[in-house]
Amino acid sequence: MGLLISQMRLAQINNYRSDLEYQIQLISSTKLDLSSQINEMVGLGSDMEPDSPEAKALEKKKERLYQAEKALDAKLQRFQQQLEMINAEEQGVRQKMQEAIQRSFAA
Repeated sequence: MGLLISQMRLAQINNYRSDLEYQIQLISSTKLDLSSQINEMVGLGSDMEPDSPEAKALEKKKERLYQAEKALDAKLQRFQQQLEMINAEEQGVRQKMQEAIQRSFAA
Protein backbone atom coordinates (compact mmCIF):
# COMPACT_ATOMS: atom_id res chain seq x y z
CA MET A 1 0.00 0.00 0.00
CA GLY A 2 1.46 3.33 -0.99
CA LEU A 3 2.06 6.12 1.44
CA LEU A 4 -0.63 8.37 -0.04
CA ILE A 5 -3.23 5.62 0.02
CA SER A 6 -2.31 4.80 3.61
CA GLN A 7 -2.76 8.43 4.62
CA MET A 8 -6.14 8.54 2.91
CA ARG A 9 -7.20 5.35 4.69
CA LEU A 10 -6.09 6.79 8.03
CA ALA A 11 -8.28 9.82 7.39
CA GLN A 12 -11.24 7.51 6.69
CA ILE A 13 -10.49 5.51 9.83
CA ASN A 14 -10.38 8.68 11.92
CA ASN A 15 -13.73 9.84 10.53
CA TYR A 16 -15.31 6.45 11.18
CA ARG A 17 -13.86 6.36 14.72
CA SER A 18 -15.31 9.79 15.42
CA ASP A 19 -18.73 8.64 14.21
CA LEU A 20 -18.57 5.52 16.37
CA GLU A 21 -17.47 7.44 19.45
CA TYR A 22 -20.31 9.92 18.93
CA GLN A 23 -22.84 7.08 18.61
CA ILE A 24 -21.45 5.45 21.75
CA GLN A 25 -21.78 8.74 23.60
CA LEU A 26 -25.41 9.16 22.46
CA ILE A 27 -26.32 5.64 23.49
CA SER A 28 -24.67 6.07 26.89
CA SER A 29 -26.59 9.28 27.45
CA THR A 30 -29.86 7.66 26.42
CA LYS A 31 -29.18 4.73 28.75
CA LEU A 32 -28.69 7.15 31.64
CA ASP A 33 -32.03 8.76 30.86
CA LEU A 34 -33.73 5.37 30.71
CA SER A 35 -32.22 4.32 34.03
CA SER A 36 -33.45 7.52 35.60
CA GLN A 37 -36.97 6.92 34.27
CA ILE A 38 -36.94 3.33 35.53
CA ASN A 39 -35.81 4.47 38.98
CA GLU A 40 -38.62 7.02 39.07
CA MET A 41 -41.14 4.34 38.19
CA VAL A 42 -39.81 2.03 40.87
CA GLY A 43 -40.35 4.83 43.40
CA LEU A 44 -43.85 5.49 42.14
CA GLY A 45 -44.75 1.82 42.12
CA SER A 46 -43.81 1.34 45.76
CA ASP A 47 -46.72 3.58 46.81
CA MET A 48 -49.33 1.58 44.87
CA GLU A 49 -51.20 -1.61 45.53
CA PRO A 50 -49.55 -4.38 43.46
CA ASP A 51 -52.86 -5.54 41.98
CA SER A 52 -54.16 -2.09 41.05
CA PRO A 53 -54.58 -1.25 37.33
CA GLU A 54 -52.19 1.68 37.72
CA ALA A 55 -49.48 -0.55 39.17
CA LYS A 56 -49.95 -3.07 36.38
CA ALA A 57 -49.74 -0.33 33.74
CA LEU A 58 -46.63 1.03 35.43
CA GLU A 59 -45.10 -2.44 35.45
CA LYS A 60 -45.75 -2.82 31.70
CA LYS A 61 -44.13 0.55 31.06
CA LYS A 62 -41.10 -0.44 33.15
CA GLU A 63 -40.81 -3.68 31.15
CA ARG A 64 -40.81 -1.73 27.88
CA LEU A 65 -38.08 0.52 29.24
CA TYR A 66 -36.04 -2.52 30.28
CA GLN A 67 -36.42 -3.92 26.76
CA ALA A 68 -35.31 -0.60 25.26
CA GLU A 69 -32.32 -0.62 27.60
CA LYS A 70 -31.38 -4.14 26.48
CA ALA A 71 -31.60 -3.06 22.83
CA LEU A 72 -29.34 -0.10 23.59
CA ASP A 73 -26.88 -2.41 25.35
CA ALA A 74 -26.71 -4.64 22.27
CA LYS A 75 -26.20 -1.64 20.00
CA LEU A 76 -23.54 -0.22 22.33
CA GLN A 77 -21.70 -3.53 22.36
CA ARG A 78 -21.79 -3.69 18.55
CA PHE A 79 -20.38 -0.16 18.24
CA GLN A 80 -17.66 -0.95 20.78
CA GLN A 81 -16.66 -4.05 18.80
CA GLN A 82 -16.53 -1.97 15.63
CA LEU A 83 -14.36 0.55 17.44
CA GLU A 84 -11.96 -2.22 18.47
CA MET A 85 -11.82 -3.43 14.86
CA ILE A 86 -11.14 0.06 13.53
CA ASN A 87 -8.35 0.50 16.09
CA ALA A 88 -6.76 -2.76 14.94
CA GLU A 89 -7.05 -1.66 11.32
CA GLU A 90 -5.43 1.65 12.16
CA GLN A 91 -2.46 -0.16 13.69
CA GLY A 92 -2.09 -2.23 10.54
CA VAL A 93 -2.22 0.82 8.28
CA ARG A 94 0.30 2.68 10.45
CA GLN A 95 2.63 -0.31 10.32
CA LYS A 96 2.35 -0.44 6.52
CA MET A 97 3.06 3.29 6.36
CA GLN A 98 6.16 2.81 8.49
CA GLU A 99 7.31 0.00 6.20
CA ALA A 100 6.72 2.15 3.11
CA ILE A 101 8.74 4.99 4.64
CA GLN A 102 11.59 2.64 5.50
CA ARG A 103 11.60 1.18 1.98
CA SER A 104 11.67 4.61 0.39
CA PHE A 105 14.66 5.71 2.48
CA ALA A 106 16.47 2.39 2.05
CA ALA A 107 16.59 2.77 -1.73
